[in-house]
Amino acid sequence: MYQFSRAIYRELAPQISEPAFGSPAANHAAVLQACEAVVTRMAIDRHYFARPERTLFCDIRGYFPMTAQARVHLVVSRYVGLAQRFLAAHPNEGYTAVSGAPPRCRATTRKGSACQRTPLARNGYCPSHQHLADTEDRELAAA
Repeated sequence: MYQFSRAIYRELAPQISEPAFGSPAANHAAVLQACEAVVTRMAIDRHYFARPERTLFCDIRGYFPMTAQARVHLVVSRYVGLAQRFLAAHPNEGYTAVSGAPPRCRATTRKGSACQRTPLARNGYCPSHQHLADTEDRELAAA
């Protein structure tokens, strides 16, 4: 999964502006950290991460001059879209690559512990807790 965040950073690195005070590497590190944080959240919590493209662009746009803003937005849009398509096709592989563990169902058991079953790709719930996804869908439609 980190190939997406590193690709964004590599493409944008020459355009990162130098800080007025401090180390020039600080801005580069901040941009890379923001890219990796967004990709990690996309892999782990994609059901609750509505607009990763917007989040990443807002996080890093201050490190670029105004003349580069359009290019930054274009690069972020392209690579975040590619990452989303990859995660849609391979949801378990993306989660495992970032966290090091297989994904688990988002529900809790009657005893209060986390469900240990592998979730379905479309909503993050296992077949036993599928009814919770249907309840969420109805609540969103009502709101």
